[in-house]
Amino acid sequence: MRVLIAPQEFKGSLSAEEAATAIARGFAAARPGWVLDVLPMSDGGPGFIDALRRAVRADTRALAVHDALGRKVLARYISIPGTNVAVVEAAQANGLMHVHSAELDPLRADTAGVGELIAAALGEQPSRLIVGVGGSATTDGGAGMARALGARFTDMAGRPLDPGGAPLADLARIDWRPPDTLTGVEVVVATDVTNPLVGPFGAAAVYAPQKGATPEQVDLLEAALVRYAAVVRRSLGVDIADLPGGGAAGGLAAGLVAFLGARIESGFDIVAEATGLRGRLAAADLVVTGEGSFDGQSLQGKTTGRLVQLAESAGKRWVVLAGRSSIEGESVHTLNDLESDPSLAMANANELLAALAERWAAGLTP
Repeated sequence: MRVLIAPQEFKGSLSAEEAATAIARGFAAARPGWVLDVLPMSDGGPGFIDALRRAVRADTRALAVHDALGRKVLARYISIPGTNVAVVEAAQANGLMHVHSAELDPLRADTAGVGELIAAALGEQPSRLIVGVGGSATTDGGAGMARALGARFTDMAGRPLDPGGAPLADLARIDWRPPDTLTGVEVVVATDVTNPLVGPFGAAAVYAPQKGATPEQVDLLEAALVRYAAVVRRSLGVDIADLPGGGAAGGLAAGLVAFLGARIESGFDIVAEATGLRGRLAAADLVVTGEGSFDGQSLQGKTTGRLVQLAESAGKRWVVLAGRSSIEGESVHTLNDLESDPSLAMANANELLAALAERWAAGLTP
């Protein structure tokens, strides 16, 4: 039996690599004779550069940047020799992984550190820059990113705006000249989120609550992003309000389109191509995937849902091992099967995931 083990991150508890390793450990304990092909996945969020780095020879660069709350953190990006491609994972700077739940500040959090990462990557003179987005603690439409690259955001009195999403409600003018290092560079945003920047399915309404926003703060951020989109259209001539995928990472995707001329592509497809996913799936008898929360959004183009679809199309047996799930089925199993307390399940996710994989593999009829 050949098994492809390809989970994404379990948000808040395990990276994709940690999840894949735990699942493989469980399978190896139950079925030591099986061949395990371990392939951590990402759709552009946390784990994006690690997934690519495992698949291709890449040089890793590290530098200190600012996180979503303006504190210094060590972040990485990669450069792929022979291709002139640089890859940035935005969450290395603005990710929720850097912010404790008690510290969440949805109105003030910003993406300046992402701009610092991009500036460093552009210094390598790539012909193509891929920016993976997702897993963010920010809802500033990418304004902080643009500010770090030289943009100025001012109010009616000409005063610079404070960082964060909420101050964009007072935005009156944007002054922007792309840096010379951007000339001739193709910029790609990697995400599988299709939500627009604003509206009932936009960055504030759907994702800001996950970043600590109260209903009142969601309304403030929505109004700020509506204002931001209007001024971007007037100042830059780019309409980002209803752009599919523009709401990814709190609107960072929309900001990358507006200021860097980026186009949005599927992060899953980028990783799948680099890792030879389809060939590896074709060689497998069983596909194992998973994530922290397997739900309706997972089936709307996200990594776990895409893997399930590919497995079904190829006639392969599949199983989802998740932290929790709102989708029921004999091929979906969760850590809640072993631990009913969600906080304990997250705290002990590594051991529980390995145990869940072992129990499921032991009961499987090859």
